[in-house]
Amino acid sequence: MDKPSGNRLTLRRRIYNHRYFYLLALPGVTFYLLFKLLPMWGQLLAFFNYSPQKGIFGSEFVGFKNFTDFFNNKYFGLMLRNTLVMSAMNLLFYFPIPILLALLINEARSVGFKRVVQTVVYMPHFLSWVVVAGLTFFVFSTDVGIINKFIVQTGGKAKSFLTDKHLFWWVILGQNIWKEAGWGTIVFLAAITQVDPGMYEAAIIDGASRMQQVVFITLPSIVPTIVTLFIIRLGSALDVSFEQVLLMKNALVREVAEVFDTYSYNVGIQQGNFSIAVTVNMFKSVVSMALVILSNKAIKAMGQEGIY
Repeated sequence: MDKPSGNRLTLRRRIYNHRYFYLLALPGVTFYLLFKLLPMWGQLLAFFNYSPQKGIFGSEFVGFKNFTDFFNNKYFGLMLRNTLVMSAMNLLFYFPIPILLALLINEARSVGFKRVVQTVVYMPHFLSWVVVAGLTFFVFSTDVGIINKFIVQTGGKAKSFLTDKHLFWWVILGQNIWKEAGWGTIVFLAAITQVDPGMYEAAIIDGASRMQQVVFITLPSIVPTIVTLFIIRLGSALDVSFEQVLLMKNALVREVAEVFDTYSYNVGIQQGNFSIAVTVNMFKSVVSMALVILSNKAIKAMGQEGIY
């Protein structure tokens, strides 16, 4: 009987010695295997005229016909514009806010005040989009909205905030900021805690003000974290919150509210055209991967470290 080779024996010993770490990682690995890797076979639906009765391989193979139909759809340009505009607004207006909020919280002297502020700004993250949409309706609706009631009582005319297509993107942006900005500070606050305190002490000896310490020490120290999260955010440029848009969309704002996710839901789930739904998601995945690669190369060309 052959004895196990040295490399195999070393591998077994290494696994045994670190068995608790592997056990700790097991739930996460299992999750990705079951819900991320295993469903990948379903991407084949994009190349078939899928019928649930016939199954994937019993359905008609159509090649890239689903992709050409999707790109030639009269709403494709509209959906692409709406998705890119919402993502661009999030990058320009939402992304910097957690950074600024983390810097402000870090500058607070009182530990108790810090904890209270962090708790308050974290809380909206745990609300579902159904609750957020209900609160938005309560605040901005024409008939029961408290803002419109205040406007009317002060002699003004009620404004249709939720049915005005010129305001829809800003309403979506405001919801994102209110719900997620506080939660987004967690990573940046963790990065700030890793800054060497000796650098601040040296800056104080040199006469640096608090603002100068933030600009010349804190911000440069968290730039790698900012860059990493920016690349990840850019990689999801075609992803908008499906539940949020679906709940806020109505017939009067459909022109600015229709995005790839809502189209995939309408065609794939409501109309039963699963092949087109998979086609939409595959298109988003390819574009997202390309954006991550290009943005990572651009960041490296600027002298920063990318994500790989």
